[in-house]
Amino acid sequence: MAGLSVVIPTLDEASRLPLLLADLQRWPGELEVIVSDGGSRDHTRAVAQLAGATVLDSPTAGRGPQLRWGVGHSSHAWVLVLHADSRLPDTWHHKVEQILSSPEGQLSAWCFDFKVEAHGRPMLWLLERMVNLRSRWLQRPYGDQGLLIQRQLYERVGGYRPLALMEDLDLVERLSQVAPLRSLNCALLTSAERWQKRSVLVQAWRNARLRWLWRQGRSTEQLLRLYRR
Repeated sequence: MAGLSVVIPTLDEASRLPLLLADLQRWPGELEVIVSDGGSRDHTRAVAQLAGATVLDSPTAGRGPQLRWGVGHSSHAWVLVLHADSRLPDTWHHKVEQILSSPEGQLSAWCFDFKVEAHGRPMLWLLERMVNLRSRWLQRPYGDQGLLIQRQLYERVGGYRPLALMEDLDLVERLSQVAPLRSLNCALLTSAERWQKRSVLVQAWRNARLRWLWRQGRSTEQLLRLYRR
């Protein structure tokens, strides 16, 4: 069984991180879990260390810099990138095992399907299906769908750039030029918190506007100001 490195960027995730770390224990082979922290003020670091993860203090805060730092310090040939507010399905390890043991697996990058945890709202159901269609047809999965990638492919496209925002879109756009991005055919559950703060349409429009502004060349600083409003 091939070893697997899991990289998780964190900032004040002590309340949500333990569930994801527990999910990861289903992996049957050698597992390296790296928590790349951006300056948490809660117990994130202690929680991660108690679960056996390696905690790295990223020199620069922001998801892009933290991911670049974490992946750069990982050791296995395969890397799985996850957000701290995600939950893995019961069968995730079987799906990933199949990819790692397949000679063709390393020729693609892989992502989970998108699903919002325990929501029961029709608009979120529609959002899930739209996101998964976009991921499959346009080759544009985003960070909350995870990313499973062979290290040589990751390095071939230059890896994550140190962007505080849009680091996931930036990477998959470069990946799609050299390799297909394929679904693992199981869903990664993402927290419903941000979808509960606003209506689904408002949040979806806000995300789309940020992506459009990024493609128009707006600076990361400008996008961050809009994102944090």
